[in-house]
Parts: sequence; C-alpha cells; structure tokens
Amino acid sequence: MRRRLLALVCVSAALVSACGALPGSTGGRHTVTVWLMKDSASQDFLHRFTEDFERGHKDLRLDIRIQEWTGIGPKVQAALSGDGEGGPDVIEVGNTQVAQYVEGGRLTNLTLESMRDWGMRDWVPGLAEPGQDNSAQYGIPWYAANRVVVYRKDLFEQAGVKAPPRTRAEWLAATEKLDKGGDQGIYLAGQDWYTLSGFIWDEGGDLAKESANVWKGTLDTPAALRGMDFYQRLQALGGGPAGSDEEHPPQAGVFAAGKVAQIVAVPGVAQAVVQKNPGLRGKLGFFPVPGKTAARPGAVFTGGSDLIVPRNTGDRDAAVAVVAALTGAKWDTELARTMNYVPNKTTLASAVAGEEGVAAMAAGAAHGRATPSTPQWAAVEADNPIKRYMTKVLGGGDPRTEARRASRRITEQLAPGLG
Repeated sequence: MRRRLLALVCVSAALVSACGALPGSTGGRHTVTVWLMKDSASQDFLHRFTEDFERGHKDLRLDIRIQEWTGIGPKVQAALSGDGEGGPDVIEVGNTQVAQYVEGGRLTNLTLESMRDWGMRDWVPGLAEPGQDNSAQYGIPWYAANRVVVYRKDLFEQAGVKAPPRTRAEWLAATEKLDKGGDQGIYLAGQDWYTLSGFIWDEGGDLAKESANVWKGTLDTPAALRGMDFYQRLQALGGGPAGSDEEHPPQAGVFAAGKVAQIVAVPGVAQAVVQKNPGLRGKLGFFPVPGKTAARPGAVFTGGSDLIVPRNTGDRDAAVAVVAALTGAKWDTELARTMNYVPNKTTLASAVAGEEGVAAMAAGAAHGRATPSTPQWAAVEADNPIKRYMTKVLGGGDPRTEARRASRRITEQLAPGLG
C-alpha cells in the first residue's frame, strides 16, 4: 500500500507470515470473525489478546484471519457487499481507506460508542478524521506511525549542534552547519510529498479542499506555497534528487553510506540503516519534525489502521465488543509497546515514552493529519501531480505557475468518474 508507513516500521521477527486463523476454544461459543492485516501485530500478541478476550466473553470465540495487503481492497469490497454469511465481523483497514468503504451505507455507524464509551476526543487526529463521514464515526483508530527526523548524533556534535532543533528556523540553521565537508546536511528527495504535506498543513494550507460537495486542488494557495518554499530551502541543504521520491533510491541505503546527517522517515528505518552499516550502531537519534514555533512539533502525515464493522455483520454487539477491547487502553498500549507503534490516543503517549523513536513519533502524531478524505484520492496518488509539481519547482520552475497547474490536475482527478 503506497500511502502506508508500515513497511518501514520496526516489526518483531515473530510476525504471522501467512493468511490463516488463530485457533480458539469452541464449546458452543458464537464465533466472531476478525480480519487483521499481515505484520500489524505479532502472533504472540494476538494469542494473548484472544485468550484474554475469550476469558472475559464466555459466549464468544474469536476467529482472527490474517490478510495480505496485496489485493485487499477488492476483497473487503466483496465482503461488505455480500450477505454477511461467513464474512468478517470486524476488519482492519488503512486509515485513509475508510472513505472508499463507507460509500453506500455498508459500514456500521459507531458514533454513539465513540462518544459515550471510547473517549474519541483524545484520539490521534490522523486516525480519527479519516474514519469520519459527515460527522459520523465509522473507522475506529487502532494504531499509528508517522515520520520523524532520524539524525547522526556524532555529526551533530562535530558541527556544534548541541540539541535537536525545535523550530523550523533552528532546523534550517542546524542543517546549514551540517551541510559541509562532504556531508549532506539532510537527504530529502525532491518528490517526498508526504513530508511536503506536513509543511503545507503547518502553514494552514491543504492539498485539496471540499466545498459544496466539490473537491478542488489547493496547492496554489498562499499557505501551500509557503509550505513549498520551506521544503525548497531545506531540500537544498543536501543532495537529494529532484526527480525521484524517498524510495528511489531507498533513503535508508543513502543514509547508511555515512555522508548524511539527517533523513525524514519512520523510526523503524534506523534498524535497516544499522543492518547496512553496523558502524552506526548507537549513533542514531530521533526528534519530531520541528514546527514553526517551539510550542508544538510540526504537522506530519499519519499512517496506520482503523477498525471497521461491516453493516452486514451477524452480531453487531459482539463485533463492537472486539473493537472496544482491541482499541481500549489496555490492549492498545500493549500493541504499541510490542510493535513500536503510536497508541490511538494522545493521552496514552506516556506508554511509549521510554523508546526515543516512538516517543518522537507520538509527539508528532498529536498534530498528525491524513490525505483528503475522498474515495477519489487514490486517483491522485496513482498519477501523482504533486510529485511533478515538486520536481518542476526544485528545477527552477515558477512555484505559482506550477502550483496552479498541479491544482487543476488534482481537481480533475477528484471529480467522480473523471480521475
């Protein structure tokens, strides 16, 4: 899944490796079928959760079936459109996928439970907001992951940077000091549009906005242009290619080569860096993407998962009980500790405070966002005009002209049936 961050999150080696079901006891219990995605939780976590849940719900048996991300969209659509017989009662979906599944009234409205029982006001916004449609809550936040700044502590010390920057101005100043002597102050690929999105959100802008049920690209607004201007100044303090994204080449490999002071990535990338270059063990640190002021970190794109309940479930109450347990404080914090995720509530951030990288993620997630909540957004990512816009500007093109061109293309792609 292109928009997901999970591929780089540090994951336990004991993960479930194939589709299948976790066995549970029978004995006349009613079965609740749960679809969870591969690599979202370790097998040990799922066994412990199953035993605890069934011990507290004597009439229910969990049938947890692990799904592959590849091809999951059509499979979920088919399950939501079926008669519910033998289908899932609870489904894990990417947080930005909820919009494509809510169409046609095929999901259970969980607004009442969210307000009354689940403390929705404390949810990480980048998970909660994509789970809404017309103020109704359909996707229930489960866990999050987002980008932070991964940096070389030794290079910071050599450059006289005594503490991680907390503001954009400090970040630029520190990066300029680091960009010397053959070292790149930062490696920032020219088409890293997720990182650009955070800068745009910090300025009060957006990638697209909806008005009167019509979506329009908004890269050409003054706020969005300010975000691009900051990106351009930061990206110039390193040798990131203007014409490719952070995966081409993989920035972990570039960082591991030893001549880069910083990258913007999820903390799990540090494990890949150290595997490639063991000499960097103990030299990597993490800090939240700086904001405009020291009062709060910068906005970041938040990836992760929500849980949904199909409307055709055979037992709404049982499905809701599973969602309540998985997303409740006990098991959500246990999942976060086990898998190095951000918990689903900002109030649970202390549960991961002992892990520097995850703590930095949690600080950023409190101000996280997601891509525009429309099913047509997939068309934008498939033929991404934001990437082309960034490359044009970094190559010397006029920002306003290129932003208008990209915004028009986004507007066309977000028109139903025209993307």
